[in-house]
Amino acid sequence: MWKSFCRWLLYSRMGWTIDVTESHPEKYIICLAPHTSNWDFIIGQLYSGAEGMKCNFLMKKEWFFWPMGILMRKLGGIPVWRSKHMSMTDQLAMTAMKMDSFHLCVTPEGTRSANAEWKLGFYFIALKANLPILLYGVDFEKKAIVCRKTIIPDGDVEKQMKEVKEYFKDFKGKIPENFAL
Repeated sequence: MWKSFCRWLLYSRMGWTIDVTESHPEKYIICLAPHTSNWDFIIGQLYSGAEGMKCNFLMKKEWFFWPMGILMRKLGGIPVWRSKHMSMTDQLAMTAMKMDSFHLCVTPEGTRSANAEWKLGFYFIALKANLPILLYGVDFEKKAIVCRKTIIPDGDVEKQMKEVKEYFKDFKGKIPENFAL
C-alpha cells in the first residue's frame, strides 16, 4: 500500500520521472546531488518508497530530537555528530563489510547552501568496504531522478571526484544558486 501511494504521489500526481540504468547490488553507496533544499529529502523518501528501496542516510544530529528522532531512525536516518572527532567512515565501512546488505545515501555537499568543497566520507567508506558508488541526480527543472553512472573507488580521489562532479554539472536543484561544483 505504501509503495502504491508513493508511486501515485511522486509519478502521477507530482509528475516526476526516473531514468535509472545502473544495477543495484546487495551493497552500495548512493551519492546524491544536488542538495539545495529540504525537498530533496522528501523526493528521496518518496522515490525509495515508490521503488521499494530501503536506504539509510546520514543527517546532522540536530534532526534527531524527540519525537522527530523516532521518525528519522525509522526512515533509515543515522545521526552525525559533526563536533566529535571520531572516524564515522571507518565505523560505516566496518558495518558494511559485516552486513549481507548495505545501502547508504549521502549528499556530498553536506549542506543545502552552495559548497564546492564536497565531503569525501562517502568515497572513503566505499573505498574501505569495496563498495560501488551509484551517482543519483535529482533534477527539479526536469522533474527527473537519474542514475546513469557507477564509480568503483580506486584510491585516486582527486581524479574520481572530478568525474563525480562532472556527472552532476547539468542537474538543477530546487534552488539552483545553492549548488556549487
